[in-house]
Amino acid sequence: MALKITDACINCGACALECPNHAIYEGATNWTLAEGTAQDNHHRNEPLEDDFFYIVTEKCTECVGFHDEPQCAFVCPADCCIPDAEAIEGKSDLLKKKKKLHGETT
Repeated sequence: MALKITDACINCGACALECPNHAIYEGATNWTLAEGTAQDNHHRNEPLEDDFFYIVTEKCTECVGFHDEPQCAFVCPADCCIPDAEAIEGKSDLLKKKKKLHGETT
């Protein structure tokens, strides 16, 4: 499943620096599927949150294929990067998403 950031976020930005998919954005910032990936979709989407950092589910792979654990949760000093029960995905689905995001064919 993808992760989400709770309202306990202190807006330090540590999580965003560690995300290999560029799935984490500062509050009130528009996001694109292309940013940080091999995708060609540059449509600017509205922010999912205005007051604190947020994770775009379509881009979050829980760091599968990159690291053994989600790096956002690992570095978060406020422990506010948690599993999103609304975005449940298995490891194989997350790996497929990673490959699609980064244009990998195998």
